[in-house]
Amino acid sequence: MTLNQVQFAVLGQLFHTPVKGDFQYLPKALVCIDSQGNILSVTTAGDGQFETNIQQLDQAGKLTRLTDSQYLMPGMVDLHVHAPQWPQAGKGLDLPLYDWLQDYTFPLEAKFADNNFATPMYQAAVSTLLANGTTSAVYFATIHNQASLTLAKTCLALGQRGFVGKINMDDASQCPDYYVEKTAQGLADTEQFIQDVLALPGNEQRLVSPVVTPRFVPSCTREMLEGLGQLTAKYSCHVQTHCSESDWARDYSLEHYGKSDVAIYQEMGLLTRRTILAHSIFLSDEDCRAIKQAGASIAHCPLSNMYFANAAMKTREILDQDLHAGLGTDISGAPVPSVFHTCLDAVNHSRVREDGTNTQLAASQRGESGSRISFLEAYWMATVGGGLAIDTKVGLFTPGYAFDALIIDTCAPDSDIFIIDQLDTPRDKLEKIITLNRRSNVRKVWIQGKQVVNKDC
Repeated sequence: MTLNQVQFAVLGQLFHTPVKGDFQYLPKALVCIDSQGNILSVTTAGDGQFETNIQQLDQAGKLTRLTDSQYLMPGMVDLHVHAPQWPQAGKGLDLPLYDWLQDYTFPLEAKFADNNFATPMYQAAVSTLLANGTTSAVYFATIHNQASLTLAKTCLALGQRGFVGKINMDDASQCPDYYVEKTAQGLADTEQFIQDVLALPGNEQRLVSPVVTPRFVPSCTREMLEGLGQLTAKYSCHVQTHCSESDWARDYSLEHYGKSDVAIYQEMGLLTRRTILAHSIFLSDEDCRAIKQAGASIAHCPLSNMYFANAAMKTREILDQDLHAGLGTDISGAPVPSVFHTCLDAVNHSRVREDGTNTQLAASQRGESGSRISFLEAYWMATVGGGLAIDTKVGLFTPGYAFDALIIDTCAPDSDIFIIDQLDTPRDKLEKIITLNRRSNVRKVWIQGKQVVNKDC
């Protein structure tokens, strides 16, 4: 590496998690980024020319120095977001799932037939996630092509790494009569959407990608699923869908197809290395083997699972089996647009599962022992695990990876993070940042080396 190759560099303390369940803290690291937005090098005081390189980069105006209260951290990856549901976040979460969908979700999503309505809604959703440190997001849109393309354009304009899916739902017996598509037209629209996203001006680096998106098995006919599988193969697309989210969804697949939804997706050509299965609560051992063999990924959405899944995901077992797994906010099945908060939710979710809730049972019988996960594992899922799921080199400060990064300032205005150097170890500091981080703590955001948020200017 020569200094001429360096577009800019960041100097300061950083955290990341190269190993699941562990972390690395560098108290003074120099991260150099090239003109393509990729990491050239990560060096520390023990490396030759370290101080000389800092001095030369500073003199060239290429160096950003962090303060003692600032930390460089990987960008957060949100594997499951319903972008059109952002206007309803926080509404109706005390309702059963069916009522919540019928009273709030489907009527709202149907409004996105009007692109004039959709445009400011998507602008607000993407801007909010960026401000909370989400550098990569996997989005469900709606069944409407124009509005779905607007979401893709919004991600591109604001600089977010977006994976955007036009939803497919054509089974008239399971969808509202005002929010359903015809099979042939839905497939034609999906192919056109894929082509339009790939052809977006300024998207040559594929910052924004199209995603094949059957809502879930009950909303789609066999013909739709088969057609989507063919499009997935034709365009090598990412795939996203809901998987085994509830007893009802699981039972529907078994009753109508005689097999699990994982097996159905596999049969239809929708279970691939680039498939993201949201929720995945009721997985059998056979399902897990199929997911692992395909290299597909699970999007754990802990808070929305507490509201609507009627059960707890087996996060501990999924991590122990080395299945690809990351985190999703599931806006608006959960109302908080922060993947940092989702890390806390994931730990809480596992603790409740381990301890149990039935006070009529003895403590030894009440929960599922050994099922908790750590904050380090949750944070790994939110960064490295998410990167594996989207099949993109993000989540680590390693040469060759994209520089998707955040500056977190623990002394930002109105900060809840209280760091005490003489009391807090590096792990303590990381756990405090994960659990107490708020939007105001995210001061700068880079995606593919481009600064897209700067709250200090």
